[in-house]
Amino acid sequence: MKATGIVRRIDDLGRVVIPKEIRRTMRIKEGAPLEIYTSNEGEVIFRKYSPVNELSENATQAAEVMYKLGGAPAVIFDTDHVVAVAGVAKREYNERRVSPALEEIMEARRGYVADDSNSSKLIPIEGIDKSALAVFPIVSQGDVTGAVAYVSTEGNTLATETQHTLAKATAMFLGKQIEE
Repeated sequence: MKATGIVRRIDDLGRVVIPKEIRRTMRIKEGAPLEIYTSNEGEVIFRKYSPVNELSENATQAAEVMYKLGGAPAVIFDTDHVVAVAGVAKREYNERRVSPALEEIMEARRGYVADDSNSSKLIPIEGIDKSALAVFPIVSQGDVTGAVAYVSTEGNTLATETQHTLAKATAMFLGKQIEE
């Protein structure tokens, strides 16, 4: 844990303001759910809550099925990071941040499919130069909690109908799993 040098007081209602610099750096938006932990040393720890991360075992299995049926690497994200992958080196992808372009897709609650009509590529993962073939947001109880994507391989830059359908179905399935 690193110290920020910022000190805040708790108000009479028990509230504390998380400084704007920290919210911006950690991508904490208004209304974002936070988990609160305490340690034996008396620390109070705030952590962004990720319902997709709670399903990491199911997400890993879903990514593996997507990869086997769709024939391209599959990636499952929460709103900030890669949660599960199949068809690529896990060490290279795990815990990587989502790109601003993917954040925009999730915030707009729309899907993306790479086809002949798209003039530009969507790069979904920061630091990895692979474009998305198909991306669909995971929506649970009206909130976007993550996304499901197929990423390109050499010579494969357009989504197939199967990849489109599987990505959309997996996003819907994970959204239902989170609701239960």
